[in-house]
Amino acid sequence: MGVDEWKDEARVERWVSRRTEVPGQQEAARVLFEVLRGREITRALDLGTGDGRVIEGLRAVFPRLQAVGLDFSPPMLKLASERFGGDPAVSFFEHDLNQPLPRDLGAFDLVISVQAIHHLPDECKRSLYREVFENVAPGGLFCNVDLVSLPTTALFERAMQVFGIGPEDEDATDQPAPVDSQLFWLREAGFADVDCYWKWLAGAILIGERPDD
Repeated sequence: MGVDEWKDEARVERWVSRRTEVPGQQEAARVLFEVLRGREITRALDLGTGDGRVIEGLRAVFPRLQAVGLDFSPPMLKLASERFGGDPAVSFFEHDLNQPLPRDLGAFDLVISVQAIHHLPDECKRSLYREVFENVAPGGLFCNVDLVSLPTTALFERAMQVFGIGPEDEDATDQPAPVDSQLFWLREAGFADVDCYWKWLAGAILIGERPDD
């Protein structure tokens, strides 16, 4: 499976229909929203937004949230736009995360990415973290909920079994990186209080905060 498959409507529909079956999602969501609890979040950027499900979840907690979603897949962006029915508080744009972020995005209280950044080569991940830092408002958060690499073949095979990933689900664009490396890249970009807030097999939540200026 390659990049073009995420532009195929049948492939996108298959992923959307199976997504809720992935183990650990509810626990990851609970941890994420516990981190966000009590924070003032009025503007959010979703990197690799897919069908907009993450933004929908955020707006259920932050009803006045204005959000921007970026994704390179036209079928995904079509689903995202349909989800919000032209709501002026939510905007979607086609963008490949392998390329530099648009310069006119502005500042966000929260930049979030769910199951997207692991598709990038490590040098692009590292560069993206630096770019994201510039788009996070002082005191704001960057949350990356993603797949990470595992230290042994046995753990990888266990993860594939638990997540129900077979040969037909393999994605040649998957390039997960170790947790420690990504935490280093986040600190290197300028984020403070960087940590892995949750991890189970190949799933992890990595978070950093931009210090107040």
